[in-house]
Amino acid sequence: MSSRPKGPAAGGASGGRLRELATPGRIALLAVAVLALVFVFENTRHVKIRIIGPEVSMPLWLALAAMLVVGWLLGRYVSVRGRR
Repeated sequence: MSSRPKGPAAGGASGGRLRELATPGRIALLAVAVLALVFVFENTRHVKIRIIGPEVSMPLWLALAAMLVVGWLLGRYVSVRGRR
């Protein structure tokens, strides 16, 4: 028989499982997700945006999120074209 202690304090099944789940990458992802939620709830007022012709009113966070997606797509396009 082994004389090693068992249980969470000794790195038993539940303690090891918790260490597996709490990786630095997942903690960073959780922190970014919390910051994103704070950003959304702090920027709910509507803004007027005019692109060439029509004027649109939408929440500030939605306008910024749309620009984030457009920038990400353009970056992907330029990256893929640069590899060819």
